[in-house]
Amino acid sequence: MALIKSISGFRGTIGGNANNNLTPDNILSFTLGFAQYVKEYTAKPKPKIVVGRDGRISGQAILNLVSGALNLFGVDVVNIDLTTTPTLEMLVPQINADAGIILTASHNPKEWNALKFVNNTGEFISADAGKLVLEYADQAFDYPDVDALGVTEHYTHAVQDHINAILADDLVNVEAIKAQNFKVLVDGINSSGGVFIPMLLEALGVEQVELLNEVPNGNFAHNPEPLAVHLKETCEKVLSTQSHMAIVVDPDVDRLAFVDEKGQMFGEEYTLVAVADYILGKRKGNTVSNLSSSRALRDIAHKHGVEYAASAVGEVNVVNTMKATNAVIGGEGNGGVIYPPLHHGRDAMIGIALFLSYVAEQKQTLSEIKAGLPRYFMEKNKIQLNEGIDVDELLNQLKQTFSKEEISTVDGVKIDFADGWVHLRKSNTEPIIRVYSEGKSVDEAKAFVTLIMNEVDKILKPA
Repeated sequence: MALIKSISGFRGTIGGNANNNLTPDNILSFTLGFAQYVKEYTAKPKPKIVVGRDGRISGQAILNLVSGALNLFGVDVVNIDLTTTPTLEMLVPQINADAGIILTASHNPKEWNALKFVNNTGEFISADAGKLVLEYADQAFDYPDVDALGVTEHYTHAVQDHINAILADDLVNVEAIKAQNFKVLVDGINSSGGVFIPMLLEALGVEQVELLNEVPNGNFAHNPEPLAVHLKETCEKVLSTQSHMAIVVDPDVDRLAFVDEKGQMFGEEYTLVAVADYILGKRKGNTVSNLSSSRALRDIAHKHGVEYAASAVGEVNVVNTMKATNAVIGGEGNGGVIYPPLHHGRDAMIGIALFLSYVAEQKQTLSEIKAGLPRYFMEKNKIQLNEGIDVDELLNQLKQTFSKEEISTVDGVKIDFADGWVHLRKSNTEPIIRVYSEGKSVDEAKAFVTLIMNEVDKILKPA
């Protein structure tokens, strides 16, 4: 059981004791801390905050608690109920709301939930804002009297608004998609994607849709992180249904992965790479991904004669770098596509529309498209953080051990070798150090991880 307080939000397991798990006590203090921050930065006595949730078992109860607490704190609420994270991000500026709270623990298992905070532009709050929310959450609150309480409005067409905006984008080629008569399997992982991805596909002209894990009851049929190790059934069903592809999302629909017509993972790292190849073929501009993402995006950028930049890990950091470089496409290698003409947030919905447009115009299978993209292989591992491990000292010792290589300390430690790289950084969402590596073959990528993990063992368990 766990509770993680960070500048990007509050995440924890349901049940147990306060301050060790995400309990009603914690939920109230975090909600009111954010509301206090919103009141101060807007200078409004009664700001408006959009709230929504993914399909988790605990989602409805937490949404009721958050909405009621905000009303009692003098905040008007726009309740969009079951939704996607990018939908909420888009709605906040659309209706001139002052902030948003999305209740989702992203790819974490069903016992987890979280409160993630969005500012008035529909973007996740900054690190400085997050620090203030952490401070406010620990203070005593001053509540308004009964005549100053907030009210709740139920907004029922937020996802349809989102879909309409996608259809209006000039790079979304509905005619080409419809002409290909795709048969698509959707793995909704028993959350929002099982409801809203079929809505999107219908709007895009995809008439043959097979559904898997579509009921949004929060009882995830498999680990909700869209990785190959968790998607055996999905890959098999692509073959048994003779689908052209499978679409796989995480519970809040901001990460996107595909399975090809052979039942093989297209690779979540390649979601952004393929979308970028499509966009850069039509609109020149720079690209951005984070330090843990594949070199393939850099290669695609150079193929189209544009620049590539790497940011620290985290959506806020990617977005800030995209704005600074006027990037036309960016995101993260975990299947997170950020497309500025729609909004500055990871969005599987627009990612699906752009990817299908690309495939339809190429008139190739997914496996053929993948074969034409730069080939790299990534290995993802983790170091469990037991109590007493000094992460900073561990990373510093690794930096010293590999000091002859190219080292970046923008975010954790990234070690660039001639034919690949390894990136180690402490997770903001789990008690782990993430260890990502990439090489020109599977064996190379694994060898880099083995090299690093052996050094970690030497540091943590000296002879």
